[in-house]
Amino acid sequence: KQTMGIDLPPQTRKSSGRQAPKSENVYLRLLVKLYAFLARRTNSSFNRVVHKRLMMSRTSRMPVSTSKLSKHSQTKTDTNIFAVVAKVTHDARMFKCAKMNVCALGFSDTARAAIEAAG
Repeated sequence: KQTMGIDLPPQTRKSSGRQAPKSENVYLRLLVKLYAFLARRTNSSFNRVVHKRLMMSRTSRMPVSTSKLSKHSQTKTDTNIFAVVAKVTHDARMFKCAKMNVCALGFSDTARAAIEAAG
């Protein structure tokens, strides 16, 4: 008589997904701790998405260019803030950057200069 398989006891089951980021960056770990709490205690999908993206590997967090941000800023007002869970890079094909407020994990030097020059 053959059996289909065995059911593992709860102590030996592996959990899926990451419990903590692989990075040793203290500030990233603090952000993860904050957004894990907010995602758990609030009903906001924004907090859940930010927590999920903070937990991603560095290669999965693709950089976002200023051209992509200025394309989205055309439909928004000046008071909106773009929250980017990645690095912001500058698109050299753009001569003039649109005025925008951006919060990100990091900026390239040229992207920072272009965004600050726009106001």
